[in-house]
Amino acid sequence: MTATNTTSAHSTHSPQSLADVAQRADWLRLLALATGAELARCTKPVLADFRFEWLRPPEHGLVMVRSRIGNTGDRFNVGEATVTRCAVRHQAADGRTTVGVGHVMGVDAERAERVAQVDALLQVPALHGLLEQGVLHELRTCIEQRHRAQQARTESSRVRFFTLQPEKA
Repeated sequence: MTATNTTSAHSTHSPQSLADVAQRADWLRLLALATGAELARCTKPVLADFRFEWLRPPEHGLVMVRSRIGNTGDRFNVGEATVTRCAVRHQAADGRTTVGVGHVMGVDAERAERVAQVDALLQVPALHGLLEQGVLHELRTCIEQRHRAQQARTESSRVRFFTLQPEKA
């Protein structure tokens, strides 16, 4: 009996460390939180210089959203949400191939495509620093500004209820 090689001959990825996985999850979260207009503005000058190959063109579908009672109890289905997803491949100048994925809430093929393209480029070590400063930093700023504006709107309409304290006899 001969041993078979279980690794793919086409694989160009080395095993990722937990820190790399956490870093990628962080930038994917940031990209998914950005609006379509923010992504277009921040990525347009960068993405024009690179070519990508579709692995999975943008497609829309539904996902079941689940939750827990009291955040720790039994799981239950909240409902369905519309999602757009896609995947692209990029071959860097050094020959390394990276795969980028884009998953965004709603029906927005262009936004999912931009997320996938930036994800692929961020995995190229030579480009990571440039994209971190040029794209991710600007997106963080936009998201923080939107969050602060939302908090201000919420705070302006907040009603504070005071509970009555029972009398002690």
